[in-house]
Amino acid sequence: MQHGNTIVCSSVEHPDCNIEYILRGYWEIDYFSVICLMNQRVKFINKDKSEFFSTLKKRVDDYFATNNISRNANKLMISKTIVMLLMYFVPLVLVFTGVATGFSFWLCWIISGLGIAGIGMSVMHDANHGSYSSNTTLNNLMGHLVDLIGGDAGNWKIQHNVLHHAYTNIQGLDEDIDNKSILRFSPHGKHKPVHKFQIFYALFFYSIMTIYWATAKDYIQLFRYKKLGLIKEAGTSFTGKLVRITVVKIIYFTSILWLPIYVLGFSWQGIVGGFIVMHLVAGLVLSIVFQVAHVIEEAQFPLPDSLGNIENDWAIHQLQTTADFSAGNKLLTFYVGGLNYQVIHHLFPRICHVHYPALAPIVEKTAQEFGLKYLYFPTFGEAIRSHLRLINRLGKREIRQLAVEM
Repeated sequence: MQHGNTIVCSSVEHPDCNIEYILRGYWEIDYFSVICLMNQRVKFINKDKSEFFSTLKKRVDDYFATNNISRNANKLMISKTIVMLLMYFVPLVLVFTGVATGFSFWLCWIISGLGIAGIGMSVMHDANHGSYSSNTTLNNLMGHLVDLIGGDAGNWKIQHNVLHHAYTNIQGLDEDIDNKSILRFSPHGKHKPVHKFQIFYALFFYSIMTIYWATAKDYIQLFRYKKLGLIKEAGTSFTGKLVRITVVKIIYFTSILWLPIYVLGFSWQGIVGGFIVMHLVAGLVLSIVFQVAHVIEEAQFPLPDSLGNIENDWAIHQLQTTADFSAGNKLLTFYVGGLNYQVIHHLFPRICHVHYPALAPIVEKTAQEFGLKYLYFPTFGEAIRSHLRLINRLGKREIRQLAVEM
């Protein structure tokens, strides 16, 4: 893929979008303009009236109409769903039936960890965006596969669909780049002396992400989102969500730890050890794949002005804060659910990821025509290195602002 080198900040009008629509999975980025959140109004100002996104949307619409295909899942997506579920469940069955012993015991836990990450990236992710199927019930069912690790789909939708997708790389709104205790992901995040060592411990904390998710994260988010009024916006009650989250976690930990140890008679050291290995693998894979799409040297981290305005088109903002990597790598694309085509995903989250490889040339061509930079890394390794370099820079000194071009 070839990419342009110029960034042009311009924009196009989009009607308002309802938060409830976003939370329920019907959100199409095409209609995004302003979302009232956290007692402030952040607005993308379309002062240059660029027709980039309207042109791109028409071309994408024409692609599906001309080829007479659905924007949702196809046979590849269905087969992928089966593969990812088998990758998670079969190794656990082998472990809990005593078939896997010795080296194969630990290998099974590792494969299950890869299965967790695969389900999250390739199945649950599309479903909770409403792109897996045109059937809302099926999307909800597949979206709740996050229950397999004791997570909560509702909280995930708020953090990812609302905060991350609407406010990508904006400090204080996109929770993905907010400081995480001793980790600093944004040049606008408060710098602490300990951050100078984060290049050495970041990967470890990435790896415990799903353990944190299964234990404490959902509760912390639930209380925060209640305070922000987002639970009410989602059309659910705080008490109902609290009960559901607790029940799901009890079922999860009972089935994955208590039953194997106290009913099947396995040693607690082996089961707990395997459980930890499984989650370390899942957490590391999930964290790395998502981080290299946004927390990289080439991405921008804009802030709204004192009135809450960002003078940029929302779609162009996505180009400037998001990167693709390893386009054309079919095996990687299959496993990571097209998240190596992250730019396309952020522009059209309601389109199933199996279509991203075909859409990438359309997005690239349109971006070039409008003089817009399309962030892209030829390999996954290059994207990881860019991420680690930025983590190191953010840790060594307090970078308050990144230049428009780095």
